[in-house]
Amino acid sequence: MSVQTSAGPAAPRRRHMSQRTRDNIAGFLFISPWLVHFLGLIAFAMIFSLGISLTETDLLTGFRFVGFSNYTRMWNDPLFWKAFWVTAYYTFALVPTSIIISLIIALMMNQKVAMIGVWRTLFYLPSIVQGVAVAVLWGFVLNPRFGLINVMLRQFGIEGPRWLFSEQWAVPGLIMMGLWGAGGAMLLYLAGLQGIPTQLYEAAEIDGANSLRRFWNITLPMLTPTIYFNLLINIIASFQVFTQSYVMTGGGPNNATLTQVLYLYRKGFLDFQFGYASALAWALFLVIMVFTIMVVRSSESWVYYEGELKK
Repeated sequence: MSVQTSAGPAAPRRRHMSQRTRDNIAGFLFISPWLVHFLGLIAFAMIFSLGISLTETDLLTGFRFVGFSNYTRMWNDPLFWKAFWVTAYYTFALVPTSIIISLIIALMMNQKVAMIGVWRTLFYLPSIVQGVAVAVLWGFVLNPRFGLINVMLRQFGIEGPRWLFSEQWAVPGLIMMGLWGAGGAMLLYLAGLQGIPTQLYEAAEIDGANSLRRFWNITLPMLTPTIYFNLLINIIASFQVFTQSYVMTGGGPNNATLTQVLYLYRKGFLDFQFGYASALAWALFLVIMVFTIMVVRSSESWVYYEGELKK
């Protein structure tokens, strides 16, 4: 006599997500606000502006497709080239000067002296104040009659320039104002300096290297990642300069401080030529992208990362 047993339905297997899958889901959840912001606002705005750059429109009375006429017009627009050279002059004068001054301040603030925390705070605080407030302040500082700089120069018998009222001195005045925020970059350099292993300096001293050789062969190479970061950020920000020229000079005198973003603003929000303004925006985007790629590509030859193996 045989006994037959019938097995019941097999219990369903529980599928457990791997740790990597859970980490990926958590990561996407954390960045989802940024993704929504980017896709809903930034990406959409970029695609929309690219589309209307091919049209003639004031955004109120409709769109008229003109193809690449806006870009052709831009190529033949003397004010576009004026704005481009003013912006390039501002950028390539401000960025290296800012990097050098910030690094010098960081080297001084890295010394062991009394009340060093107070000095670091004093140099950093100006970088917190930005925008219109700083523009108004520097408008008084650069005033040719009662401004702080010209008043000090008169004490030495020197008649200062007219600064923002002079075509030759207006952009240098804006560059001086741009150095106001050097304390922010100083803080990054200071962090980089304090991250350099002290063993390297001790070994160099044993080998008889003086302070200049230690700076050139240890400090500077170890700071190249920080310099690289500041260089990229400053180039991108400088090409988009707007507040200074808009608040302090309005692009004058005689368009001497007409920057690309200010010219874009004029065409879009004053002349209501939003198609042409969008073309100007994309031209600025391409300029920034070209210089960014150049810096990124060149970094392989001068940026040093500790522990990196050179190919």
